[in-house]
Amino acid sequence: MPTPRKAIVSIEDTPFYHCVSRCVRRAYLCGIDNYTGQSYEHRRNWVESRIIELADVFAIDICAYAVMSNHLHLVLSVDIYEANNWTDLAVIERWHQLFNGTDVTQKFAKGEMLESHEISLLSRVIAEYRARLSDISWFMRALNEPIARMANKEDQCTGRFWEGRFKCQALLDEAAVLACMAYVDLNPIRSKAAVTPQTSDFTSIQWRIKSALKGRQPLSLLPFVGNGRVNMPKGLQFHLDDYLQLVDETGRIIRDDKRGTISESTMKILDSLNIPQANWIKLTTEFTRLFKGPVGTLQELDIYCEHLARKRRQGATNCHRWLNSA
Repeated sequence: MPTPRKAIVSIEDTPFYHCVSRCVRRAYLCGIDNYTGQSYEHRRNWVESRIIELADVFAIDICAYAVMSNHLHLVLSVDIYEANNWTDLAVIERWHQLFNGTDVTQKFAKGEMLESHEISLLSRVIAEYRARLSDISWFMRALNEPIARMANKEDQCTGRFWEGRFKCQALLDEAAVLACMAYVDLNPIRSKAAVTPQTSDFTSIQWRIKSALKGRQPLSLLPFVGNGRVNMPKGLQFHLDDYLQLVDETGRIIRDDKRGTISESTMKILDSLNIPQANWIKLTTEFTRLFKGPVGTLQELDIYCEHLARKRRQGATNCHRWLNSA
């Protein structure tokens, strides 16, 4: 039986989670069906546009994404503090961007007078919506359901388009987050759908590179803000230039037609993450095969399992082998 999301998500331990949704049937999310010859490339726009739309509604930031032929990867960061700071009206307005809400929430959004019993009901509904807008399961539902309806309508069929549940794994420390992001961003290169990160269409890395060339970072992606410091803005505590260099050189190494090397400056980045080069290449090429559950150092894994009352440390051997052996 699949593990319920409440037994996976522990915001107390980490806001970062890697999510994967995969198509069922012989369905193609995007790409070209070699059996029929039909192209579904236009669906990549559906998915990417929806991801960007949801990032502006939910208290969940997008760290990385890749839209592949029959599945998609996301690295998400939950910001419950942002959700808790929204006004009641902001919560309702955000919810109404995606769903109709109720008669009471519609009246409230329009500024109409409410009866006493409606005010009590509204308070409960707002609390529920606020929680949902920082919930990964609701984010993935809001992403996948519209895509499934559009795809089924286009295919003139009914039934399940996605697997019953999306896969979700907690990323417990900085090394796990960056390795997973690089794994996601390099997906098109590993699958030979692209040659370089710059040509990896419908990925976060391509978007970050294009923005970096203009001296900025994408507004709808969680930014890189550098090393930790006092009063630092929200974002990934890593330098953007370092991450782009790391992904570029890793991509050159994993290509069969162009074997590259890790430069001295990039080795310093890996040293700061306490990850040897061989381990890094293994992590960024086989992340989902190595880890089926939470990812991080054994210390972080112990704390995470304790908070969720888990008796067994799933994946502890690989966490120790690949993340604790510098």
